Amino acid sequence: MGGPPAWDPCLVPLEHVPMPGPKRVRVVEILATGTNGGAQEHLYSLLTRLDATWYEASVVALSGGSAVRKLERHGFDVTVIDHPDDADAVRALTAHLALVRPDVVHTHMYRADVVGTRAVMALAASGHRRPYIVSTVHSSRVRSHEDRELIRQLPPEMDQLIAVSKSIERKIADEHRTGAPVRLIYNGVDLQRYDHQDPCCTLRDEYGMEPGSHVVGVVARLEPEKGHQTLIEAWPHVLRACPDAYLLIVGEGSRRDFLEQWASAHRVGHRVVFTGRRDDIPAVTAALDVAVLPSWREAQGLSILEAMALSRPVVASDVGGIPEMIEDGVTGLLVEHDNPVALAAAIVRLLSDHAFADTIARAGHDLVHDRFCIELMVKSIEEVYDEGARAVRLAESAAS
Repeated sequence: MGGPPAWDPCLVPLEHVPMPGPKRVRVVEILATGTNGGAQEHLYSLLTRLDATWYEASVVALSGGSAVRKLERHGFDVTVIDHPDDADAVRALTAHLALVRPDVVHTHMYRADVVGTRAVMALAASGHRRPYIVSTVHSSRVRSHEDRELIRQLPPEMDQLIAVSKSIERKIADEHRTGAPVRLIYNGVDLQRYDHQDPCCTLRDEYGMEPGSHVVGVVARLEPEKGHQTLIEAWPHVLRACPDAYLLIVGEGSRRDFLEQWASAHRVGHRVVFTGRRDDIPAVTAALDVAVLPSWREAQGLSILEAMALSRPVVASDVGGIPEMIEDGVTGLLVEHDNPVALAAAIVRLLSDHAFADTIARAGHDLVHDRFCIELMVKSIEEVYDEGARAVRLAESAAS
């Protein structure tokens, strides 16, 4: 007979402490853009896991797009405020917040920080109750001098910053964003989607890949910082050792035309497949022999965690928050960014040494289950929401 089941922190819900006022905490999530990306996927995962008996959450997006449509399809309340001018957007958002009366406002990405914080300030200045304002810093982007000056002014008006990695904590400090406490909350993987997932069995047929060929893939926006250019430069080296390998580039973005031309220029276009947007990412990822993230900068690298959850061996750049996810040679392989020769060697090693690839794939799977489940992320954010809502309601009670 076995002993009692092991305690799993991913299965233990947050115990909410009663607070003054209505039972449900009202939260407004603000997205800088309604197009697809890591921050939008983070918000979708968060909203689908929030305790609906305790939270009443809605979304404001500062533009439309595929992420907005996805949220709406799943029944979430989404308002689009599509004003290119920040001042107009602030006025519209202030009016919206006055109607909703949220306990918490949670901003995601730079423009949401700017517009959301200014709207909360305007709301309080007009005599309305001031909600608790939280910002999650998702991006590792290097900002212009003007933008850095502006975001330095925001934290004193905020109540909580959330960093998705220690690398982002350092970025916040380097940008002198002082005045609000910073809490580290890693993005989590939805193990219901990225655990027991059958591979996409039609993938090779869809794109004319030879039966039995190796498939290496990257799931990322087609933008410069994701390092697709380096991966394509690495591909001739991979093909010399593994001539049956295909490179699958999954995602959409501004660089597709350039990258297709880059593949042709390096004479590997016949072995590089651009899929565009896919709505079956877990199944596609499960079908990969090796998952790669060749980023030049990265806040955390959620797509790599998703591949690890599916027991796929991974290769990634040693930038940003990625080394916090991967121990080199144990749960994956880390390579110097923008080094196509090193990247190719790591990919070839995993394609050639099946025993080693299986070992690090199992270790990566176990790591994600132990430390990076979506439930741990959601519980940590729920704690922030509860602390903020309690502070807002107690202040309102004291004032009245």
